[in-house]
Amino acid sequence: MMDYKDYYKTLGVSKTATEGEIKTAYRKLARRYHPDVNKDSGAEDKFKEVNEAYQVLSDPEKRKKYDQFGSEWQRYQSTGGQPGGFDWGRWQQAPQGGQPGYRTVSQEEFSDMFGGLGGFSDFFNTLFGQGGFSAGPSYSSGRPVSRSPQRAQPMEHEVEITLEEAYTGTKRTLQFEGGRKIEASIPQGVRTGSKVRLSGQAGGADLFLKIKVLPHRSFTRKGDDLIVTVPVDIYTAILGGEVSVDTLGKPVRLTIPEGTDSGKTMRLKGLGMPKLKNPSEHGDLYAHIELHLPGHMTPAEKEKFREIRNMRHA
Repeated sequence: MMDYKDYYKTLGVSKTATEGEIKTAYRKLARRYHPDVNKDSGAEDKFKEVNEAYQVLSDPEKRKKYDQFGSEWQRYQSTGGQPGGFDWGRWQQAPQGGQPGYRTVSQEEFSDMFGGLGGFSDFFNTLFGQGGFSAGPSYSSGRPVSRSPQRAQPMEHEVEITLEEAYTGTKRTLQFEGGRKIEASIPQGVRTGSKVRLSGQAGGADLFLKIKVLPHRSFTRKGDDLIVTVPVDIYTAILGGEVSVDTLGKPVRLTIPEGTDSGKTMRLKGLGMPKLKNPSEHGDLYAHIELHLPGHMTPAEKEKFREIRNMRHA
């Protein structure tokens, strides 16, 4: 007895789903269950089911035949028929040799598409033939043409890094099923949303590391620029002087002019983030001045401030 495969249910789409809706659903599920990025038990089997469903529903000829079969299967079940008594013979795919417009997929192509994850179900092979990619001819200008096999879809995997790692560049070691490891280099200047391409690492397709730069306790990032709050004591703000400013490199000294107000922003050119496409160039660092009052004042210090206030109001 062979189980019926509900490919629409597998992809979570309706029987009237458009080509675009089918593709969107497939990509979402493939990213979720690909065994290179999902180590949960059963993820590999689910990935194969999703791939099989997409191979059928993304191909107009396969989908048409599958829909016709599904309708007859439902009619057969509604009359009380048992699965074992169903006539599979007239639905079974004939041998492929010598049929115009059909294409046999090589072992290399099959491996590229499924990354060694195994073949299709008996249900699929019964309807569409061994190898799974000979569902029937397509036509162009009245002549049959071969249909190219569907390639494995690119995958994405989110990687979190610190702002310091985005500044200097970093590496991540990724471990795949079977113990295979690769070391991925993440370049300087990446931002949240940047993608690092690892060619051919997702079952023969490309794996993209989608970067997420974590918030920093001191710096706020705006493009390639950085903003930092710099505390300045009241005496330096009034009389002028120098303060130390942290950067993602080494601390620098910033000159504070006399009479600097709290809230003033000062630009330190070239001390921001390296630019992704040209890391020898940097954005700027903006120092936001924040006036800090003395935490504890002696009576004598308070008296001096009273004298200054009285002088200014005299």
